[in-house]
Amino acid sequence: MPRILIIDDDPAISELVAINLEMAGYEVSQAPDGIRGQALALQIQPDLIMLDLMLPKVDGFTICQRLRRDERTADIPVLMLTALGQTQNKVEGFNAGADDYLTKPFELEEMLARVRALLRRADRIPQAAKHSEILSYGPLTLVPERFEAIWFERTIKLTHLEFELLHCLLQRHGQTVSPSEILKEVWGYDPDDDIETIRVHIRHLRTKLEPDPRHPRFIKTVYGAGYCLEFKTDTLEQPREIGGEPSAKVNV
Repeated sequence: MPRILIIDDDPAISELVAINLEMAGYEVSQAPDGIRGQALALQIQPDLIMLDLMLPKVDGFTICQRLRRDERTADIPVLMLTALGQTQNKVEGFNAGADDYLTKPFELEEMLARVRALLRRADRIPQAAKHSEILSYGPLTLVPERFEAIWFERTIKLTHLEFELLHCLLQRHGQTVSPSEILKEVWGYDPDDDIETIRVHIRHLRTKLEPDPRHPRFIKTVYGAGYCLEFKTDTLEQPREIGGEPSAKVNV
């Protein structure tokens, strides 16, 4: 039975979410603030963490960053639940390491769908790793069991989401992949217009793979259509330097 940890200081919302998760067949633990939530995450090693942002003592952004820095919790999916619904809030959430972002108030069915999608995705790559699956094309090789990319003979560590996004683009190398296709395949759901979710993770990939993330050579934006992973003959020379500053403003 998957175990889910809810970190939320609103007892009414936390209890409502917990009851519905338990009715759906999950084991649920709760913490009322970030410090106790982080400690409980280390103690019980949940399969998923549902994290509020506006927490007492330590905010959710900081807690998410701490969870990602600790190897014991780095790979646990994090679903942020918050009343902060502006695009910039979502960007900050994803930059902090969140896997998904759900704005309050939300429909319980939508919440359960997001939970199922995150748990399904978290389980999918390890299943592939059992068969030592390695996907390779041109200068890129994906290594599922380590969530790594071998890129021009360099080893690049990826997050789960970065790995899945790169895998999605690699399956269609040279083709434009629409945002709706990416959201459905990588995130497991099909929201109407949550494009910022993809943009943030494309930026992260570019900082790891592109010599100049502001002028991408490999992960191209096809304006109005989507993204394309492209290996043209003139781009296959070993880049002298890969990656830029994570905070750089890049072309998305």
